This record gives sequence, C-alpha cells and structure tokens, in this order.
Amino acid sequence: MDQDSHCLAEKELLETVSSITPFSTTSPSNEEQNQPKAEISHQARRENPEKDELQDASASLSPNSSMTTKELQEYWRNEKRQCRQVKLLFEIPSTRIVEHHLSKYVMYKIIILQTGSFDSNKSVIERRYSDFEKLHRNLLEEFSEEMEDVTFPKKTLTGNFTEEIINERKLAFKDYLRLLYSMKYIRRSKKFIDFLTRPELQEAYGCLRGGQYTKALEILLEVIGLQERLTRGNPVSIVPTLCAIVVCHKDLENPASAFEYGEKALSRLHVHTSHRYYIPLLETMITLAYELGKDFLSLQEKLEEWKTKKDPIRVFTLKELAVREYVQ
Repeated sequence: MDQDSHCLAEKELLETVSSITPFSTTSPSNEEQNQPKAEISHQARRENPEKDELQDASASLSPNSSMTTKELQEYWRNEKRQCRQVKLLFEIPSTRIVEHHLSKYVMYKIIILQTGSFDSNKSVIERRYSDFEKLHRNLLEEFSEEMEDVTFPKKTLTGNFTEEIINERKLAFKDYLRLLYSMKYIRRSKKFIDFLTRPELQEAYGCLRGGQYTKALEILLEVIGLQERLTRGNPVSIVPTLCAIVVCHKDLENPASAFEYGEKALSRLHVHTSHRYYIPLLETMITLAYELGKDFLSLQEKLEEWKTKKDPIRVFTLKELAVREYVQ
C-alpha cells in the first residue's frame, strides 16, 4: 500500500473509532432523526459497502467497554486487518480461436490477480463470449438496478474473428469484470462466483467420479485459492471443495495432506454442525487421525455428542457426498 492510500485508510479508521466512542457529542440532523433507523442503516451500507465488515464487527464490543481511545484504535486496526477485503484485478492478455466440428468461437484467457501479492496467487481461467452473455443475463434478472448502467459488448453479424473485434472485446470484458467486482452485492453473488469457478469445479468433480484423483486434485487446488478470495464473507461455501480435496488426497494415500485440508474444512463448520458434510468429515478425520497417530478422541467426542442430540439418520460417506456434487 502506498503512503497516500495508507494515510486514507488510517483516516477512515480513526473516523470509524470516533463514531463508536461514547464521548462523541455529534447529534443527528433533524432529517436523520425523522428517518427510520433501518433505512438509515441500509442507506449507509449501500453508500459505504467497503466498511460493512468493520461496522458489523462493532456489535461484538460491550457498550460498557472500558477501553481507552488508544486501545480502541489498536483494536480496530487489528480488526480491519482481519476484515479487509481482498481486492482482485482482472486481466485478459490473450485469446485463442477454437474450431470444434461445426462451431467456431473465441476463448478469452482471464488472469485473476490479488493486489499486492506475488504471481503465485493468480488464477487463470478461460471463458467464451456466450459465457459472458449468460452471466450478464443472469445478473440482470437479480440485480436490475445495479446493472442499469452496465454495458455489454454486442454481438456482430460479421467480423467476430477479426483481430480488431477480438481486441475490442478483450478490453470490454476486462472493464466489465472490473465493474462487476466493484459492486459488493454482485461480487458476493453466487452467479458471479459460479461464472469464475463452476466450469473448473465441474471438470474436477467429473475427474473425481472417474477415479482420476491426480487430475481432480490438480484442478481443485487451483480453484480453492480463488474460491477463498471470492467468498471470505461466507467461508462455509467452500467446504465441499475442501472435502473433495480430502477425498483425493486420501485415495492417493496422502493421509497427512488429507488431514490438513480436513482441519481447514472442520474449522469452517464448528458452528454449523447441521451441515451435510459435518458428520462424514468427522468420521473421515477420525480415521485419518488414527492412521497418523494423532489425537482422535476429541474428534470422537464431537461425533458422539452430535449423535446424542440428533435423531439417527442415514449419513453418506465423505466420498459419496463428493461424487454427488455438480452432477448434471
């Protein structure tokens, strides 16, 4: 982060701390006093989407907190580090023309980079015009107001494969993705995340069902990093992918790696014990822990505790759940 950006972030932080400090004497305007609180809150969120996580976290502080101003500032610095949104950049450096039987189309190579990171954090995917078109149509259905001023490259009757048209669309699609990502409600939507991850996940699960665990694992490990950056506000959503990685490592006889990813999945389910993956994952982790000579008694206790609270139901194994994902 450069010095100007750092100063701006610091200023926003101090303003936020000031707004929650009990010594504040600022009074709302008459218009604000007459406006319903829920409406004010919603309006503030729409105008300042990047501060949502920081403001929401303030609810966890006791209203009778005895923290000094300096301690509050340090507290919020730590909170902001943890809640800071991961910013992604989209680049479309190249394309390729695909001819398949009677069809011909252009594939756009999309590189997704995390700002301020090394190239090891980049993700590379390919999408065609019809994929972008489907995304745009789906987003219009759900976010008609947000998409009101978003333009989309129109189809042309001729010249779709000329260098000029392809270069124009490369720039247009880059700007299109950048604009969509800049809108909080869209970048968090399932439709946007599916556009960036679903084709690769479908391929990976197809390999898994076919017993091609090495190929499936290779794809899943590529996707999981992007999923994590896209779904930081919803960590449970990547549990199926983490569990698929566990299944692949386990079948490839890599118990240590399987256990590592199993722990990541369990950490996301500690308050979601009714999740369909929770018990199958616990059972797999007990097996792996026993095999690796690790403590499995605590895991066993969690399993027994769950069984005493829930009615006996048929539970699939972790692998059975994994092969059912993305079945058309």
